[in-house]
Amino acid sequence: MPELFAYTDGACSGNPGPGGWGVLLRAKDGETVVKERELNGGEAETTNNRMELLAAINALETLERPSKITVVTDSAYVKNGVTGWIFGWKKNGWKTSNKKPVKNVELWQRLDEAQRRHDVTWEWVKGHAGHPENERADELARAGMKPFKPKKAQA
Repeated sequence: MPELFAYTDGACSGNPGPGGWGVLLRAKDGETVVKERELNGGEAETTNNRMELLAAINALETLERPSKITVVTDSAYVKNGVTGWIFGWKKNGWKTSNKKPVKNVELWQRLDEAQRRHDVTWEWVKGHAGHPENERADELARAGMKPFKPKKAQA
């Protein structure tokens, strides 16, 4: 049975501004890649954190059946949120420890639901540090943002 990995990334031009998300899905048998799929998308007015969340959400939602998967993200916000903060938020009715509403709550709820079907291991990697799969996810995120970036004026 091949191991499944999702390398996810988000990008934003301005924060808020046009943004994109990217996912590199890989099934590996040892070091051999047996299947690969790329996903991306974007929004005209968003934040980097929202794009990071949407990358992870889309990675999990695209899987057709419950799977054992490792999600690799360069977002400490996503990794810390989904492996730690989310438990307190749910217990507190989606409020932070200082009783404020959780930012991006609809995306956190969607991620919580998406991961419920799967056996997910979350890993953090340093972004822009030469990690080939993370670099590819970043390229996909920037490509997802491209349709939403304003066109440069022609001289």
